[in-house]
Amino acid sequence: MNQTQPFGAVMLDIAGKTLTDSEREILNHPNVGAVILFARNYENPEQVADLIQSIRAARDGEILIAVDQEGGRVQRFQAGFTRLPPAALYENEPEIAEVAGWLIAAELLAVGVDFSFAPVLDVDCGVSTIIGNRAFSQNAEKVTQLASEFRRGMNRAGMAATGKHFPGHGAVALDSHLTLPIDERDLDALRHSDLQPFRQLISEGLEGIMPAHVLYSQIDAQPAGFSAFWIQQILRDKLGFDGVVFSDDLSMEGAASVGDFSERAKVALQAGCDMVLVCNNPIAAVEVLNSLPIKNNPDRERRLQKMRGQFTGNFEQLKTSKQWQQAVFLVENFTKNYA
Repeated sequence: MNQTQPFGAVMLDIAGKTLTDSEREILNHPNVGAVILFARNYENPEQVADLIQSIRAARDGEILIAVDQEGGRVQRFQAGFTRLPPAALYENEPEIAEVAGWLIAAELLAVGVDFSFAPVLDVDCGVSTIIGNRAFSQNAEKVTQLASEFRRGMNRAGMAATGKHFPGHGAVALDSHLTLPIDERDLDALRHSDLQPFRQLISEGLEGIMPAHVLYSQIDAQPAGFSAFWIQQILRDKLGFDGVVFSDDLSMEGAASVGDFSERAKVALQAGCDMVLVCNNPIAAVEVLNSLPIKNNPDRERRLQKMRGQFTGNFEQLKTSKQWQQAVFLVENFTKNYA
């Protein structure tokens, strides 16, 4: 493929299990940088591998393929993939977190996915139904330990990790898909708990981070994903993060207070996001693509290059490996014991 176009700043989705002609055309827009896949795009490993190949072939330039594949409630690819338990179970046997991180990454890489939006670094405070057992623990130190192990497994398989939802979504009861949650804690409270996993994994080389569509009303007037304070002053300057900042989906109601879709994208990028997500709204995606200026960004390009998957073989080859068979055995037995 003649890669003439660098990564754009927009991640979008597609409607079904195969590409339409209009989607092929949209994928060549200069502002496209990535595609996120959902359960509706998945039938089995062979089908999704073909779909990913067609996405890459459609674009004359750089593109990344992503998915939300955490395990538990958030596992977009299921039939043919190993079912992973919710993150909260790993407290029972911490060593399984590294195995699970490797397994989730190895299976995704085998069908052509570059990276998953994982691990969740939120500290569960017992009030958030949208986070809940997606978090590794209600204890910040345990979240840090388990998430670090999970990321180590992902890296061992050849996949970069994306920690979410900065600076912490676990202390608000409301779902940011449906409304804008407000966290009234001050910065010291966040430093002593929610920020700990982010601080440690950044020091270990974390490649990507997704901010929360949460308003921390005692700290800044904008939700974290649209806040230069959170992204530039805290994440970049104080914590020294030099990886990719992905916005959460701009279609979520937690983003609506910022303005229309074009304004949301503009504010997120100005605040310091490298890439914005526009999902489940193709009209809005095209609106954002056409509203943003077309310009190269060397820092974004450098960071996004590190999100590329290290592909070594297909799904059938993976299943013949002793490493995969042993990992499946360990994870499935673990899940039976604790689910």
